[in-house]
Amino acid sequence: MSIIAPVSKFDEPEFNELPFKRLSAAEALALRKLQPPVSPWRIVSLQVVVGLLVALAAWALTGRVVAAWSAAYGALAVVIPAALFARGLMSRFSSLNAATAGFGFFVWEAVKIAVSVGMLFAAPQLIEGLDWLAMLIGLIATLKVYWLALLMRPKRITD
Repeated sequence: MSIIAPVSKFDEPEFNELPFKRLSAAEALALRKLQPPVSPWRIVSLQVVVGLLVALAAWALTGRVVAAWSAAYGALAVVIPAALFARGLMSRFSSLNAATAGFGFFVWEAVKIAVSVGMLFAAPQLIEGLDWLAMLIGLIATLKVYWLALLMRPKRITD
């Protein structure tokens, strides 16, 4: 029986000789002006605002305080881990070089996931009469802020 190996175009010479040009300091600065970064703290603050709005909406729509607390807790299960993640990524250690930045990203992402899961497991013990639907809505609405932040990127700076 013969084995048919997949053909990879990456082995062709044109893919091995892709042009690479190191940017000068002025070119890098110009690129940063064209594509300004989004602050992680801006995203966290937007998540807090959305979480508060969802909690108020849950209270207004249901008339039950426990629904508002449940929605707020769902938002907190996103905001607190996101704040830890942002703090970890902005630390001095995480910005030493590319290797520590990459390692820091994965470590803080793991911390973020662990804290989120821990908070969700603790929810029934912390909120008496927890409204799971309100908590889930608060969690999902707050998670969607990441997409909203992409749409609200800072404007390009032109000279």
